[in-house]
Amino acid sequence: MAYRKRQRNTRKYWFLILLIVLIICAPFVYKYLTNKDGDGNNFISSIIKPDEPTVETLEVGFNDYLESPGVSYNLYSEAPKVKGLYVNASAVSSKERFNTLIDIANTTEVNAFVIDVKNDSGRITFDMDNPQSDEINAEVKYMRDINVVMDRLYENDIYPIARIVAFKDPWSSKKITDLAIKNKDGSLWMYDKVSWLNPYNKDTWDYVLNVAKKAAEVGFKEIQFDYIRFEATRSLNNADFGEDAENKTRMEVISEFVEYAMKELEPYNVKVSADVFGTIITSKVDAKAIGQDYLAMAEKLDVICPMVYPSHYGKGFFGIPRDKHSDLYPYETILGSMTASNEKYKELNGKKAAIVRPWLQAFTASYLRKPNYKSYGPEEIRAQIQGTYDAGLEEWILWHAGSKYNKDALLKAQ
Repeated sequence: MAYRKRQRNTRKYWFLILLIVLIICAPFVYKYLTNKDGDGNNFISSIIKPDEPTVETLEVGFNDYLESPGVSYNLYSEAPKVKGLYVNASAVSSKERFNTLIDIANTTEVNAFVIDVKNDSGRITFDMDNPQSDEINAEVKYMRDINVVMDRLYENDIYPIARIVAFKDPWSSKKITDLAIKNKDGSLWMYDKVSWLNPYNKDTWDYVLNVAKKAAEVGFKEIQFDYIRFEATRSLNNADFGEDAENKTRMEVISEFVEYAMKELEPYNVKVSADVFGTIITSKVDAKAIGQDYLAMAEKLDVICPMVYPSHYGKGFFGIPRDKHSDLYPYETILGSMTASNEKYKELNGKKAAIVRPWLQAFTASYLRKPNYKSYGPEEIRAQIQGTYDAGLEEWILWHAGSKYNKDALLKAQ
């Protein structure tokens, strides 16, 4: 009996010891499981799958590895002359990649980032407490703490621009089909397996602008709309845009959206810009097809951003030999396209119009196949920047889909 009693007492002691150890170790175990890995990912989120598959990767994000410095958001009461980089949300979510981009801004002439807020897939990149986007699960929180991201930008004197893809939106158009472009039989209209929101639908405007307003509220100083147009395809001729399309052209409805956006965003004290095809500057056919009237938009916007990548033109433009692709002539293409923009602006007869800030090519267009392309390194990027300056313009933005940039193409910070 005494032996059994001692045995029971021993088990009690071991139980108490185990309980004490668990209590002491629990905080350390939790910290390990919730810690970030080398790419800024949360350990738990990396092993738990989301409720449903998405177009994007798992939810990752910039969170607590940086302390907010409490920088005043009044820093940019006036916009700088932008020399910017496109920065995708995935790059922001990675500590290493975001620090690399910030280092570029700190050591070169770069002073602005164009950051995805609503991307090409229709996904929203941070939690913005927007009931409509919450309802359709549109958020993929790359930037888990947007305030930390914004503080980081302001701390490093980087002008923050929110890129908002307007009408190309395969996510929202499938979730809220009333907002989508339809075929005449009522099915979703698609191009290359991608559905779009209907620019003729005013509810679409409000959905896009609600996202823009949330971006302004967290500290972005400029809202830049991309895909503020129709897809460039003749298959749209058979689409059903609704009754409004019977009385308004595509150019008219896009211009009306711009006017509405300017009015709605005015109380937020932000600049409003829009990306446009470079070819609409000289081609009425392209302008009508995609709905972008260069001068009508320029009269309303603060900034207009023509995408004049040399790879996007063909052969024989701007004095380039007819048997040579424009991609081989970065300086001539940018100088020619921006000179054409200057000539177009003369039609405004001195009216106030948007700053022209071209998108420049920081990628190699190997898809053109040899001999139609060249490798775009520092020399080719610098040539485009010089072409911009020689046309009398002062601002530019570089595009690389992966947000990978070569510092050698950029002047050192003064």
